[in-house]
Amino acid sequence: MASGQSRRTFVQFAARGPAQRIVSANVRGYAQAAAVQDIKPPVALFGLDGTYASALYTASAKTSSLDSTSKSLAVLAEMFKKDGKLPSILNAPTLSPSDKSQIVQELQRHTGAQDKGDIVRNFLKTLADNNRLGILPGVCDKFTTLMGAARGEMDLTVTSAAKLDNKVLQRLEAAVAKSEYSQGKKLKVVSKINPDIMGGLVVEVGDRTIDLSVSSKIAKMNKLLTDTL
Repeated sequence: MASGQSRRTFVQFAARGPAQRIVSANVRGYAQAAAVQDIKPPVALFGLDGTYASALYTASAKTSSLDSTSKSLAVLAEMFKKDGKLPSILNAPTLSPSDKSQIVQELQRHTGAQDKGDIVRNFLKTLADNNRLGILPGVCDKFTTLMGAARGEMDLTVTSAAKLDNKVLQRLEAAVAKSEYSQGKKLKVVSKINPDIMGGLVVEVGDRTIDLSVSSKIAKMNKLLTDTL
C-alpha cells in the first residue's frame, strides 16, 4: 500500500515544470529484446500494455523469475487500486526525466523485496525512458492474465452497474463452468463496476462477450426505431 509520504512524493512530481522529451537509441528495446526469445507468452495480448506485459513475461520466464515478477506487479496493482489518482500522475505530461527517475525509485521501494534479479526495476526504467509509465496499470492487469493462462485459468469478467453479492458471482461462476464457454478450464472471477451499463450484466469469458446490459438493450431498441423511421 502506498504511504502518505509516497503519495505526496508522486503529487510533487506531477506539479513540476514541463517534461523534457527523451530521445533514446533503445526506444522499445526492452520489448524488442524479449520478443526474440524462444519462450513465448501463453496467450496473445493486444494493445501497448499487452505488448509490454508480454515482453516482461518472456524476460521473467527466461530468468526463472515469473513468480517474483507477478508478486511485484501485484504490489503495484494494489497501490493503483488504493489510490485512483496515481495512474493519472504517471500519465502527467509535466514529468521531467528526473521526476521519472525518482518515481521509478519510489515504485521500486515497494516492489524491491519481491523483485528477483531486478527484472521489474529494469522494466520500470524502460517504461520511464520510453515515456510509457502511464501504461503501467494496464501492464499489471495484462500480466495477471498471462499468469492465469499459464496456470490453465480463464478469466470470467462480470461487469455490473452496482456491486454484486458474492453468492450471485458464485452462481454465475458455477453456471459458466458447466457451459461450453469455460472450455473445461478453471475460472478466475473478476468483478467490475460500470454505472454506464445502467443495469443487467456484461459477462466476458475468454474472447467471448455476453452483453445482457440495459444500455445494450436500449441501444438495440434505438437502432430498431431509427431503421424503422
